[in-house]
This record gives sequence, structure tokens and C-alpha cells, in this order.
Amino acid sequence: MELKIARTDVTSKPKKIDVKKIEDMVKKEGTVILYFDRDNSHKDLLSLQDHFENEGKSFYMREVRYGLADNEYMYEVHIL
Repeated sequence: MELKIARTDVTSKPKKIDVKKIEDMVKKEGTVILYFDRDNSHKDLLSLQDHFENEGKSFYMREVRYGLADNEYMYEVHIL
């Protein structure tokens, strides 16, 4: 499964990251905070949550709004 990392510029395209790379980050650092783009489906993020919770990790996700428009948000994910 590939997910899109949050954009750093409104006009840029989001970069992709796969679950294997996220797993490597968690193994290396222990705790990871990632920001995912609004183009990700909520279902994919819930699948990511199930994946890490099945491995015994704590997973926290919330929606972060950075503007007043409906499409100005991203997902913040903490994996502990």
C-alpha cells in the first residue's frame, strides 16, 4: 500500500511512501510522527492503523485543518 505524504506547497504534487518504509522508520526511531495528504482515503489510513496495531504499536490519527476551506486539511499520524 502506498500513501501520500502531505504537500509542502499548495501547487505541488504529494510524494508517496509505502508501508515498508514507514515500518523501517518506526523500527529505527521507535516513535514517528507523519503528515499525510488529504488525497489519501480514510479507509487506507484505517488499514495503516490496523497494520501497526496488529504489530503491537500504538497509533493515533487526527485531522489537522490549516485553513478555512473544506479541502484545507491533512492527517497527522503518531506511531508509538
